[in-house]
Amino acid sequence: MRLEVLVAEALKYVDNDRYLLAKAIGKRANELSSGSAPLVDMDIKKSKATDIALCEIAEGKLSVSIDN
Repeated sequence: MRLEVLVAEALKYVDNDRYLLAKAIGKRANELSSGSAPLVDMDIKKSKATDIALCEIAEGKLSVSIDN
């Protein structure tokens, strides 16, 4: 799937807040790099952690919320 399409889908889950999406992707990418298993069918060795995190959010498999 094209990056633009993935970003558009992922933005739906964060109320179109690009900053929140970027923070969520970064946090999840760190978790994936530290050994967490992906929630989507992608190989961590062949795909970048940020791409996997974006796919997880775009597919609705990872919930994003604002922490105070």
